[in-house]
Order: sequence, then structure tokens, then C-alpha cells
Amino acid sequence: MEKLDRSRRKFIGALISLAAGFLLLGKFLSPNVGRKKTLLAVEKASIPVHGALVYRETRVAVIREAGEIYALSLVCTHLGCSVTVTPRELVCPCHGSVFDRRGNVVKGPADRPLMRYAVEDQGDRIVVAM
Repeated sequence: MEKLDRSRRKFIGALISLAAGFLLLGKFLSPNVGRKKTLLAVEKASIPVHGALVYRETRVAVIREAGEIYALSLVCTHLGCSVTVTPRELVCPCHGSVFDRRGNVVKGPADRPLMRYAVEDQGDRIVVAM
């Protein structure tokens, strides 16, 4: 009987360990859906009209265009190089992809638009989240 109790304990312990392992694995493999975090906060007054504020360290541009403020990733969708913001467009210096000021592809080799980040208007400042 004692042998049966010991094997039952081992079995239950193994089940608990397996369940905990699956929970941890699921945590690491699940996407970050619904878990937005603040990327940066910007004073509205610092964003030039028909211009952009470029944050190289986070590879984000906050753009004011036609009364709208939005944020684009500066990571080229072709191979991940940092794109350069010019007055008319965004250009990838690595392979020549060109994007319009809204992040849409004008010229490849990139075939997807630049990622757009969620922007929250908080009165006198804008908060960019991802």
C-alpha cells in the first residue's frame, strides 16, 4: 500500500509540473494582444505642422499632416533597415524602398506599408502606444 501511495504522489506531482510547464510555455508563445505599453509621450506644440518628429532610438516618427497626428514605425518592411524621413516621403537607404508620408509603399522592394502605432490624444500631448 505504501508503494501505491508513493507512486500516486509521483504521478500527481508530475501532472502538476506538466500543467505549470504548459502555462509558462503558453505565456511565452502567446501574442501581446491587448497588452499595449506607452512608447513615448510628445507635447503637441513640438510637432511641426506638415512635419515630423523623428525618434531614432525607438525608430518612430510622429507626423502632423492635414490636421491629423499619427505615428509610423521607421523599420522598413522589406528587411528591417531604418528608413529616413524627408519632407515628401520616407526612404529606405538599404534597398531603395520608398513610402509616402502615410507609410504606404510607393516603390519596392518592400511590399507592405510601414506599421502604424496607436496614438492617444491627451489634450496638450500625444501618447504613442504599441
